[in-house]
Amino acid sequence: MELKKLTRPKAIIFDWDNTLVNTWPVIHEALHKTFSQMGLEPWSLDLVKQRVARSMRDSFPQIFGENWQAASDIYQQHFRDIHLQRLHELPGAGATLAYLSKQPVYVAIASNKKGINLRKEAEHIGWQKYFGNIVGADDTKNDKPASDPVHAALLGSNIEAGADVWFIGDSEIDMECANATGCFPVYYGELPAIPLKHPYSRHVKNHAELVDLFNEVF
Repeated sequence: MELKKLTRPKAIIFDWDNTLVNTWPVIHEALHKTFSQMGLEPWSLDLVKQRVARSMRDSFPQIFGENWQAASDIYQQHFRDIHLQRLHELPGAGATLAYLSKQPVYVAIASNKKGINLRKEAEHIGWQKYFGNIVGADDTKNDKPASDPVHAALLGSNIEAGADVWFIGDSEIDMECANATGCFPVYYGELPAIPLKHPYSRHVKNHAELVDLFNEVF
């Protein structure tokens, strides 16, 4: 893969789940209970990690068919019962955000987690102060990988989506969204066994490596 030249970004857009906070255990538990109540065989944690990236309104109809709204209600109930109590930042994520708060860069969130849940989590962990906008699923007409969340995340910043906006996320959906909007895609975390269909410009395994990347441009 040919790496693009690093330049100082005007804006950084983060995904939320499993880019800044560890939510796989909570997502897995809520989905396990949902599958069981819907009479379906629950997915393993590995399958959840492979298959969960799109928003609920985009993914649940494919999983649960015409009963997807009932499944959505069940999932949301289980999820909201536990997500705040079990919310944990990924190692170094808070330090990364504190570092960026001292740099001349606009920072926002574009997530496929329901917006109401996303903003509750950001407030609960004390990070809402770091972001110009916190955009989640259902906040825009279309969710990632559509471009709508990126444009909403940049709203009010006077910055247009493009090469000087870094998009950092842990999924194929994030890289697809970054490429579709012309942003600089940074893949976070362990790369999947199956090669990504959408290219990334940089890959970091953790927040220590991410800060090292930032130190090259700030």
